[in-house]
Amino acid sequence: MNAYRFRSSATRVAIYAALIVGAAAALFPFVWMLLTSLKSYSEATIGTFLPKVWLWSNYPQAWDAMKFFPRYLGNSVFIALATVLGVLVTSSLAGYAFARMRFPGRDALFVLVLFTMMIPGEVELVPNYILINRLGWNNTYFALIIPWIAGAFSIFLMRQFFIAIPDELYDAAVLDGCGHFRFLVEVVLPLSAPALITSALFTFLGSWNSLEWPLLVTTSQAMRPIQVGLASFVSEAGTQVQWLMAAATMTILPVVLIYFVAQRWFMEGISTTGLKG
Repeated sequence: MNAYRFRSSATRVAIYAALIVGAAAALFPFVWMLLTSLKSYSEATIGTFLPKVWLWSNYPQAWDAMKFFPRYLGNSVFIALATVLGVLVTSSLAGYAFARMRFPGRDALFVLVLFTMMIPGEVELVPNYILINRLGWNNTYFALIIPWIAGAFSIFLMRQFFIAIPDELYDAAVLDGCGHFRFLVEVVLPLSAPALITSALFTFLGSWNSLEWPLLVTTSQAMRPIQVGLASFVSEAGTQVQWLMAAATMTILPVVLIYFVAQRWFMEGISTTGLKG
């Protein structure tokens, strides 16, 4: 009995130690970024761990150095929220159609949607750019939002979640006079909070961190998002590392805030999903 308890305790200690090491490894880049944002230029380039003098003035200086920082930030917020809204609408409708409606070629079409997940994003850049150019959408919000308002992963996630909703709910809704759209809006979506929040989180992060596509389709500073704006700290004369880290810290704050808020709603969604007796 004592030997079993010892093995159990040793296993638990090993698991906790591994988790602590993993958490420390994951947090280290963020800690380094925060510390570097408070260093002088010489300390940032040398790579000392702790700053000798904590320069909080780097943050307003970084804000002033990036002339269009408020515009970049506003663009990122608008583009990310618009993309999330578009993805939630399209994936909910498509996922419901694939999960609960019957029409010819449904399964084959769903397989084709899944196949698009295997195509690297870099392969889509050229045809997407040609299409945007022919539509005359270069340097507009349409080019930054429209190509990304539908995603195979979100459709797949919604479809799998909607399938798990009991058919009895639909039968009861039909008796009350509900059609497919009303059933989707009033019954399915309220029960699908985990899937909706997961899809929204992935979409928001992807849009917020987008760099290559905005560089390709925008030409003016006023249309560019925050990730492109961070590149302004890198020049032929050198990189202002401390300002770059300060701006990067300010950039990730909305993402961290949204993550913690969404995590709470995600847990509540799981606890209230399904039939209630």
